[in-house]
Amino acid sequence: MVYVRNMILPSEIAEIEFIKNEKRTCFSTFYPFKIFPDKGLREMKFDDITMLYGGNGSGKSTLLNVLARKMGAVRYSDFNDAPLFDTFVGMCAVNYAKMPRASFVLTSDDVFDYALKARSINEGIDDQRNELFDRYVSVHHEMVSNPEIGQLRGLDDYERWREVREIISPRKSQSSYVKKRVVQDIDLHSNGETAMQYFLDRIDEDAVYFLDEPENSLSIERQIELADYIAATARATRSQFIIATHSPVFLSMPRAKIYNLDDYPAQVCKWTELPNVRRYFDFFMDHKHEFD
Repeated sequence: MVYVRNMILPSEIAEIEFIKNEKRTCFSTFYPFKIFPDKGLREMKFDDITMLYGGNGSGKSTLLNVLARKMGAVRYSDFNDAPLFDTFVGMCAVNYAKMPRASFVLTSDDVFDYALKARSINEGIDDQRNELFDRYVSVHHEMVSNPEIGQLRGLDDYERWREVREIISPRKSQSSYVKKRVVQDIDLHSNGETAMQYFLDRIDEDAVYFLDEPENSLSIERQIELADYIAATARATRSQFIIATHSPVFLSMPRAKIYNLDDYPAQVCKWTELPNVRRYFDFFMDHKHEFD
């Protein structure tokens, strides 16, 4: 499903005029100005799957983030933009076939943040679990020397009495007492499995998804699995994907439109024409005899 038809970037003249008239000297950079005129890029047209390809510093992630900001896409992690980023976004124009239900930015940083937060939560759960184990043991030891601790002394003592009665109940084992009071750990696997599950849980239908280098933390098998899932989702649902990547696996997705931001002018090309992909091909051809 194509929601976003095209994006028109500021002309080189418009950028020059803005920079010339910008009197605030506190900025050490005009980022993201002056990036795309050098690539001869003024307009981009999008399909249901569009790839932004380029090496480090090519502007593929910047372009992705400009479009995502223009659409007000939901982010799960903070984005370190620049003081003039929103000014640049305001000078861009986006045309829609129709407005999506929502749009989302999914990045490798989101995966790392998710894993770190989950581990932090699990560590807190472990601390709580240990405290409850200690409390259970302490009450049983205290019962030996003071059997009256299980007696209710008044309303102010009700919560303590209720907990003690539950601990000393013959039907309440140590594990069942702790399990009732502790939330379940967040299930974490390897980094690759966690990353894969993160994307699968958040990619649904009837939305625009901006993926920034999703190949990070994914093995080749997981990249293929995620690429197949994205292709199937775009084909069978009302979703659109715009992906910044230099992974040959994602670039090879059927029907994907690929913009090569390393070219001048930046233009649409086949994945097999990309220098990065050709280097992979040449590398394996050089070692072909080792596979025979």
